[in-house]
Amino acid sequence: MILNFFDQFTSPCLLGIPLILISMLFPTLLLPSPTNRWITNRLSTLQLWFIHLTTKQLMLPLNKGGHKWALILASLMMLLLTINLLGLLPYTFTPTTQLSMNMALAFPLWLATLLTGLRNQPTTSLGHLLPEGTPTPLIPALILIETTSLLIRPLALGVRLTANLTAGHLLIQLISTASTVLLPILPTVSALTTLILLLLTILEIAVAMIQAYVFVLLLSLYLQENI
Repeated sequence: MILNFFDQFTSPCLLGIPLILISMLFPTLLLPSPTNRWITNRLSTLQLWFIHLTTKQLMLPLNKGGHKWALILASLMMLLLTINLLGLLPYTFTPTTQLSMNMALAFPLWLATLLTGLRNQPTTSLGHLLPEGTPTPLIPALILIETTSLLIRPLALGVRLTANLTAGHLLIQLISTASTVLLPILPTVSALTTLILLLLTILEIAVAMIQAYVFVLLLSLYLQENI
């Protein structure tokens, strides 16, 4: 059997039906269900503290008009965070390694921020395409460049999240495979490789958390420009 390192990024299927939707919805089952009491247990307390801290950081640069997006951005942050962390467990599938899913999250939200700016302050939103004090001969070129950079934002959001998670998963699989192969031949080198694998796993946990935060933070910055 030929080992293919990219098989782990293939969506699992059951009777020909892709299970990626179940992989996306399963993390929501891990969150505590709401009750009539304010605080039910330590997990709920920790969850509320984390959501409050994250929402406060995301809403800090926004005015009161942007606070309407707090629920959407906080929910997206929790969804991406749980999916990324659960994807590091053995024999699991990470939906955020699929560019199609990341683009499906990035494009509608980016478009919503853009349409919000065009509806509320069209002059200011269109003014971002032409910096103040631009020489007249450079106006067409700068408008083209700024328009391209504006339209490429959702692609950058999706590709950044996909590339970081895919690279991390590939490195973990490569180093773990090398550690297994070297164990009967060079046990000392295999132990050293296993130590590197442990450090890389800790790094990937941090990357999974940071990438989820960066994805939502950039959306909040795009929102800041349009409100």
